[in-house]
Amino acid sequence: MNVSNLQLQGMYLVMATLTETLVARGVLSRETVDRAMAQAEQIALGEERTAEDLPPAARDALAFPARFLRLANARSAAGDPISFAELTRLVGQTKGHYPDEL
Repeated sequence: MNVSNLQLQGMYLVMATLTETLVARGVLSRETVDRAMAQAEQIALGEERTAEDLPPAARDALAFPARFLRLANARSAAGDPISFAELTRLVGQTKGHYPDEL
């Protein structure tokens, strides 16, 4: 595996843990985190160049961090441990399709 991929994997786990710590300390609510990640995903996918120039796999790559952190937030709320492999699988299962893929 590419070293930069491992670095990104570590960064996603750090961000998920940091977000969970902020929620646990009452700094942010789970709803606030979810809205922020949903907004980040929409910004990433809403850029004009994204919709017109990138294939669906590239759009999914742009949206992956926000989707991953949203799922980590939801899983933490349910009391489930954060596992990168499991969350990644869930991102793939729940991503849906883009209008131009149908």
